[in-house]
Amino acid sequence: MIRELLDINDFIVLVEEADSKAITIDSCTFDEPVIAVAFYGAGNVELSVQFEGKEKAYRHSKGLALSFYADDKVEFVHTVSANKPLECILIATSPRNLEKLPHGEGELFAQMLNQLVHPSDHYVQGPKFYMTPEMQSIVHQIFHSPYQGKTKMMFFRSQVTTLLSHFFGQLAQRDEDGIKTSEKEKLVQAKEILAQNLDAPPSLSELSKQIGLNSFKLKKNFKAYFGVPVFKYLQNERLSKAHDLLRNQEASVQEAAWHVGYDSLSSFSNAFAKKYGFRPSQIRG
Repeated sequence: MIRELLDINDFIVLVEEADSKAITIDSCTFDEPVIAVAFYGAGNVELSVQFEGKEKAYRHSKGLALSFYADDKVEFVHTVSANKPLECILIATSPRNLEKLPHGEGELFAQMLNQLVHPSDHYVQGPKFYMTPEMQSIVHQIFHSPYQGKTKMMFFRSQVTTLLSHFFGQLAQRDEDGIKTSEKEKLVQAKEILAQNLDAPPSLSELSKQIGLNSFKLKKNFKAYFGVPVFKYLQNERLSKAHDLLRNQEASVQEAAWHVGYDSLSSFSNAFAKKYGFRPSQIRG
């Protein structure tokens, strides 16, 4: 477990990262009440929020942006395993500090997260959604920053500000999506099916049958809920996985391409360069 606690732009920022071959339980609590937003990166770690005999469980955390209020009676429990590593960035502030935030953030919290500013229980969930590709890219960069010391802090400061801006920007743009809870569960299922079958993903019609939702609703509501079309999401996941394989020197460029379902090395290289700004061969240099 790697856990960094940082004071950035008048927010407390907790950066947590953990990976384990065996099932490992990690828990944390807060010393005082907080209003926070958690951003989950790679992996699909399970989160259980426990307080006074109650539990709120989150089973599909990858790419999730989750806002909440919690006091010192609440315990956050992550279940880490080989297939479900933890990457979480938590941006938090104490309710008593909202008025002191220097750039108007307190007003944004009061307007858009009012149920957290005036909580009705020890734990209150606020708005949650799956991050846009831009937000996921920021989270990825924070966890894979090459910088150290003061340069690293400068980088973190800029990225945390940008990430929080994206979060409130998404809240400002969000209308009631009109998607039923049962359909949202099917969309999450579709997202997981794609993520688990990067090398041989189902067709849109096959995916529709697997989740029990027609193709039109799948395409329309997937984009509305996750902020990106079905196969754009698939491409992002493929390239992100290939990036990790190459960065960790677990595969050659050709092997990485095959692993995520690219038959053509040139197509893979072009798509990779378009997303990351450099060729896959350069990441191993």
